[in-house]
Amino acid sequence: MPAFDTALRVLTLQDYNTRLVVLAAALLGLAAGVIGTFMLLRKRALLGDALSHATLPGVGLAFVLANLVGVAGKSLPVLLTGAAVTGVLGAGAILMIRRYTRLKEDAALGITLSVFFGAGVALLGVIQQMGASSAAGLETYIYGSTASMTAIDAWFIAGAAGLVVIACAILFKEFRLLCFDAGFAQGQGWPVGVLDVVLAGLVVTIVVVGLQAVGVILIIAMLIVPAAAARFWSDRLAPIICVAALIGAFSAAVGAMVSALFPRLPSGAMIVLAALIMFSLSMLCGAARGVAPHWLRHRRLNRRMDTQHLLRAMYEAQELYATRDSFGATPLACNIEFDDLLRRRSWAPSSLRRIVRRAERSGLVRPAESDCWVLTALGRIHAVRVVRNHRLWEVYLITYADLAPSHVDRDADRIEHVLSPEMIAELESLLERDDQHLAVPASPHEIQAPSTDTVAPMSRTRA
Repeated sequence: MPAFDTALRVLTLQDYNTRLVVLAAALLGLAAGVIGTFMLLRKRALLGDALSHATLPGVGLAFVLANLVGVAGKSLPVLLTGAAVTGVLGAGAILMIRRYTRLKEDAALGITLSVFFGAGVALLGVIQQMGASSAAGLETYIYGSTASMTAIDAWFIAGAAGLVVIACAILFKEFRLLCFDAGFAQGQGWPVGVLDVVLAGLVVTIVVVGLQAVGVILIIAMLIVPAAAARFWSDRLAPIICVAALIGAFSAAVGAMVSALFPRLPSGAMIVLAALIMFSLSMLCGAARGVAPHWLRHRRLNRRMDTQHLLRAMYEAQELYATRDSFGATPLACNIEFDDLLRRRSWAPSSLRRIVRRAERSGLVRPAESDCWVLTALGRIHAVRVVRNHRLWEVYLITYADLAPSHVDRDADRIEHVLSPEMIAELESLLERDDQHLAVPASPHEIQAPSTDTVAPMSRTRA
């Protein structure tokens, strides 16, 4: 374990080298999150993986050629130039296989990834057998290492990250159209092929500058994981890009700090683990698509549906009994027995009691006498609205969908809980009921009692 002073110096970025590495890694993560979002939405998540593996033979070739001409073989610009060349060749190979053969994109990605990575591993093996002492450390490009980063390297990463972010900002509209509807873009005359090449070129740029920090194997995680995590927080593109950039920058900074605290741990793995933690938190708590918010929304919807079912069941029961027993025009003041409600829907007794208790706490129903319940004034308002929406939808289905009146009840039951005020207004307009805002249409079908033989006698006590 690192000493407390060492940990404090790393976490507060007191050392120049730590500050340099963390800031460079954060900028790299920020740019990777931005371009990774477009890749994810373009359904090209594995493109970055194939291109990162395609850069490995470039590193080996650049090292060999530099030694042959007497240049420092481990010079970062030389190695990254070689990586960029083979990365572009890999992107070209993928595009050519897709365009000029009948192979699908997944096959093109698999072929490019395996062939180029195999060539890179073979080249590194040959270089190790050459016995060149300067070859030591080349394997760090596979797993990543930020410890050897210099100021020039950091400025190089910052420049490349800035270039990618600015390019994405300028081409935001074009990339958005390309990601969401490439067919429409092509039909409108947009250069879809050119945009794909530009997108692949920006990905190659991030992959190349990220080799030293994360390595060829794990750079795909910096491109995809922040973007995938950001999808849990919003459904709009601009916020998704911003969140992906923040997650990418934070993950890269934390991973670089951990690697600085534990020098034997590769920085690439630490950055990926930090991104995984952010992804897990986003998946659990993301406001738009997170598991917990989705569960809470689903629970609230189920409770609202249960309450609306209860109110409609009580209204229709009172309406039926008032009609049968000639109770007059105010049937909503009648008491309904618990057993009567139980037989109206497929409720379990315990579930119905929970629903009734919740409705009572909300002030919608109140107990009237022994095991009987009655709608409150607030409950009557909600019950009228629920029944009215249900019957408006039933009438619409009968009028415009030609459904039989005996079959519309269940269909309306599925949709009535999500009818918006705008849709209700449109239904009213279609059905020419604008002058009956508070009136409840008569049911288009006969409302059956739960069971002719077992209907509980209605209490005649007025509320």
